[in-house]
Amino acid sequence: MDVLQVREAFDREVRARPPAQVGRRTEWFDGVLRHTGSYNFIDWWDFGADRAFEIARREAAFYGQLGDLKWKVYDHDAPANLGEALAAAGFIAERRETFVALDLSEAHDWAEPPAGVVARRVTDRAGVEDMVAVGAAAFDDPRGWSVDALTARLADPTLSIYVAYADGRPASSGRLEYFPGTPFAGLYGGGAVPWARGGGAYRAVVAARAAEARRAGYRYLAVDARDTSRPILERLGFEAVGGLTSWWLRRAGSSTL
Repeated sequence: MDVLQVREAFDREVRARPPAQVGRRTEWFDGVLRHTGSYNFIDWWDFGADRAFEIARREAAFYGQLGDLKWKVYDHDAPANLGEALAAAGFIAERRETFVALDLSEAHDWAEPPAGVVARRVTDRAGVEDMVAVGAAAFDDPRGWSVDALTARLADPTLSIYVAYADGRPASSGRLEYFPGTPFAGLYGGGAVPWARGGGAYRAVVAARAAEARRAGYRYLAVDARDTSRPILERLGFEAVGGLTSWWLRRAGSSTL
């Protein structure tokens, strides 16, 4: 896999031209592509170093009334002083991750889930509640996703949610986000509850989402991988494309991505 080509295509086809999603509004405003609604984030912009501090302050003020904001900055992004500007505006660099990708056109011989582990696609509110509970336990963050927001998105053709159960108990979960008109689909929010780690539930959720994306005709799976999941993903054939940092502007009582 040509990782530079994949990175450039992801920037051009996904970050700069994201598809519409249920419950989310996307619009350009003076150099920034704003995403608001079911979750708030920024991961594409077009401004220079001379405006970085001004725009970081402006976006902090704008999103301050809306809840948490995640601003994703990839290592190759410009301007060079953006991190400094975000910190000055009150953002905190909470998470360092690695952008990894998998070429679904290549053969991948993945082991079947161990006995007692099964991954299921979520189709109702009860499944969403299991997904949100797993995410809160996996990431030790009780705020997590809004059950209402995710349940509303069950009708969204760009989203599939999976939960893996180990002996009938919710053990791992994750989202599959489609980017129609591009070769990319993304895996997001994947994690496992502490008692289930190492038992194959996380791998089962990855495999189930990869199989669906392949059936849907997508070429690449993209993942923002934490240090805990990156080794597992690389053993499954994912390759590192680049690094990124999630800058957060937190508001009390709000939900997170």
